[in-house]
Amino acid sequence: EQYGAGPFGSMYLAALGAEIIKIEPPDGGDNSRASGPHFLGPDDSQFFQTFNQGKRSLTLNLKSEKGQALFRKLAGTADAVLNNLRGDQPARLGLDYPSLSAVKSSLVCVHLSAYGRHNERENWPGYDYLMQAEGGYLHLTGEPDSPPTRMGLSMVDYITGTTAAMALLAGLLGAARSGTGRDID
Repeated sequence: EQYGAGPFGSMYLAALGAEIIKIEPPDGGDNSRASGPHFLGPDDSQFFQTFNQGKRSLTLNLKSEKGQALFRKLAGTADAVLNNLRGDQPARLGLDYPSLSAVKSSLVCVHLSAYGRHNERENWPGYDYLMQAEGGYLHLTGEPDSPPTRMGLSMVDYITGTTAAMALLAGLLGAARSGTGRDID
């Protein structure tokens, strides 16, 4: 997870007492570390700290064998894996239930992507402003007869992050009842 929706959702899970281990890319970490205007030090910003409070974090190259081995070891101790990558990435990086079920059969894998994982747009990136435009929200804000206007807050990120956290909790309840995990899109 990085930047908005995923970190926002898992921030609430951390606030509820979940142990969150955030995996960051090895080339600079979560890109929100460089989001100003308020910086707390090198590679650290108030924006990053706000969305990632209560989490532990490590950088990991999921494209390497060593990174995959360490990730699978961590996944074996987890109840859930949450990502907010493009829809084509979870299976490629081994973050989906078919890839991880042998590690832990009750694992719940939640995928938060702009366009989903199984359609012609699965490899399209998405971010809040774009999704506001796609959803028609830009025409609901601003002044009459003015150009489309973005909402002041990243409402799509906030809503989808919160919804993903709720889906993860529902998935954990289902896994506790059945003993079997699953993918949740």
